Amino acid sequence: MHSITTSAPGKLMLMGDHAVVYDRPCLVTAVDHRMKVTVSRASDSMLTLNAPDVDMTNYQCSIDELAQNTPKAAQFVEYAVRNFFQTFCVNSGLAITSQSDFSSKFGFGSSSAVTVATIKALGELFNVEMTNKELFNLSYKTILDIQGKGSGFDVAAAVFGGTLYFITGGKKIIPIEVVELPLIVGYTGVKADTVTLINKVKERLDAEPDDMNKIFDDIAQLVEQGKQILKDNDMSSLGNLFTKNQLLLSMLGVTSPMLDILNESALDAGAYGAKLSGAGGGDCMIAVAPDDLRTKVMNAIVQAGGTNIEVSTNALGVRVE
Repeated sequence: MHSITTSAPGKLMLMGDHAVVYDRPCLVTAVDHRMKVTVSRASDSMLTLNAPDVDMTNYQCSIDELAQNTPKAAQFVEYAVRNFFQTFCVNSGLAITSQSDFSSKFGFGSSSAVTVATIKALGELFNVEMTNKELFNLSYKTILDIQGKGSGFDVAAAVFGGTLYFITGGKKIIPIEVVELPLIVGYTGVKADTVTLINKVKERLDAEPDDMNKIFDDIAQLVEQGKQILKDNDMSSLGNLFTKNQLLLSMLGVTSPMLDILNESALDAGAYGAKLSGAGGGDCMIAVAPDDLRTKVMNAIVQAGGTNIEVSTNALGVRVE
């Protein structure tokens, strides 16, 4: 049976967390932990999904009833199929298998990666040509259909790969030529709930619009500086911006005791700078450090109770395997 396999990368937010939800820019890099999706047509009128990473085996749904009472583990694939079929007026039974290089608990954007990889695979299977921007738009719509909120930066990283300057909803998606980006990544051991954290920030924004918008504007200024610093490959200055960004994120109320401990441990061990990456509340922190202190910083993160996650940044975007 003819099948198509695609893969899409995960992401790490470098700067601009939360502010990007409110029309400010961010910097994001794709990481080499990838989500693979294999799609083939089926002779019946069912979608059959196997996703062992989220304990889903032989899940089935009628093609006519897609995105109705869908279990959480199947949502992104099922909604992606529905949106693709509706957009391009195609219909078929399908067998889909997903396989992840990374755990969904890390906050690397597994939901966006599986959405992008699924829609890309369907395009190949049904000979539908999509530009990267069209693929982004349909994938972003799918995420919003499920979550109701989100800026789309993780979708952009999955589609385009590399390191990007991104503004909410894909208003701007600009690749940044990066020589290298040797991030140290520490996992807190706590899975963050992105939507809950976004809602928390929204409540504060409604209550304190002037103060919150001032913080968002300050974060945006750091992002603009970071855009040039990335091009210049100036890791010391990038670290300085990381630490400033973390202070502003603390003011937003999205950090956590464990994130603060890991950040402080990295700084005490000689990192140029450190910050949370993404929604906050848990998940991962990132740091940059001098080459000769890199191991010391990584050890400090472990000694503080974190876990080092090995990643390569600036990874390729979605592709057919």
